[in-house]
Amino acid sequence: MNAEIIAVGSELLLGQINNTNARYLSAQLAGIGVNVYYHTVVGDNPDRVKKALEIADKRSELIIFTGGLGPTKDDLTKETIAKHLGVELAMDEDAMSSIEAYFSRNNRVMTVNNKKQALVLKGSQVLKNDNGMAPGMLYSKDSHHYMLLPGPPFEMEPMFAAYGIPAIMAKMEQQAKIVSRVLRFFGIGEAALETRLEDLIESQSNPTIAPLASESEVTIRLTAMHESEAAAISLIDEMEAKIMERVGHHLYGYDDTSLMLELSKLLKAKGMTVAAAESLTGGMFQQEMTSLPGASGLFKGGVVCYTNEAKINMLQVKKETIDEHGAVSEQCARELAENAARLLGADIGISFTGVAGPDELEGHPAGTVFIGIHMNGKPARVEKLLLSGSRGINRTRAVKYGCHLLINSLKG
Repeated sequence: MNAEIIAVGSELLLGQINNTNARYLSAQLAGIGVNVYYHTVVGDNPDRVKKALEIADKRSELIIFTGGLGPTKDDLTKETIAKHLGVELAMDEDAMSSIEAYFSRNNRVMTVNNKKQALVLKGSQVLKNDNGMAPGMLYSKDSHHYMLLPGPPFEMEPMFAAYGIPAIMAKMEQQAKIVSRVLRFFGIGEAALETRLEDLIESQSNPTIAPLASESEVTIRLTAMHESEAAAISLIDEMEAKIMERVGHHLYGYDDTSLMLELSKLLKAKGMTVAAAESLTGGMFQQEMTSLPGASGLFKGGVVCYTNEAKINMLQVKKETIDEHGAVSEQCARELAENAARLLGADIGISFTGVAGPDELEGHPAGTVFIGIHMNGKPARVEKLLLSGSRGINRTRAVKYGCHLLINSLKG
């Protein structure tokens, strides 16, 4: 089944909000074997919505609309589609009852125009809205399927997950088992990874291989279809083995994990604790670590030592170290890591010092970063990075590199 997503809303075209619905729907549809070939955004104008629908009819079997189901005059998605399909709009009593209950719970008076939200395409499968008022719906005609979903993501996403996906799968000719696995890589760019896997990507069929760059990382989604779930898993295992032969040393985890989560798992498994000294990252490492449940058993504490005075007075970096080598140096990173572990009583100390940018510092260009790691009482080792990006990107990448270095150190 080939799909197209049409987002309705002038606010999207004006750049007032991002079209996160299309991204979410595409990812979910890929997971059930539906190909999304087109994304369309159209304003709140019936003629333009009609033209977008006419184009979609010629090239897509499943057309999903988001937005335009509300109570106001510019919410016209249902009316436009109904006219295009020659279908009447009918009141859905369950939806009307739900809307009335919503106003009653919130002690608000329901205006007449809110009844419009309970109108659905006559003969459609109604999709319940558990987080709002306007229901969704799926209407089928000939070989086409039209799904209408509300625009707010907090309504649309749970509706689609609970009711939309099962409704679509019931319409699919092949009821194959679909299995997906996400491989997460760090320390290799998207272009480099694709180059090493080029022949596998070009010849892909089942499973499919979908690389994606995201926040200084690269992921690959493997998706296989088969009548047997076990067979689908076997197909993914075979493809993963081929990928691992080429870029396996960059793999750090699967599916919805993160570098910090993988680090916390290793720390917990080994019964070790960590302390941090952060200069250019300004506490980002500590913020990420303490956002995880159970961090109190893994993280002893940390210091944001942004100035030289803080490095000297709070973390006991020798003044002569900074005078001779500078704050952006291997020597300073080493002392910061060792002293953080000692002063806070941790098994591991990690430090971040460098130049976030945009200007150079102490003769070092923006993106110069030193990460120190002190573990088990041994002298700290220091990794020097030369990053290229904005100030924010360099800080984010530095934290990710720190996590990755700790993971590799703990794995031995």
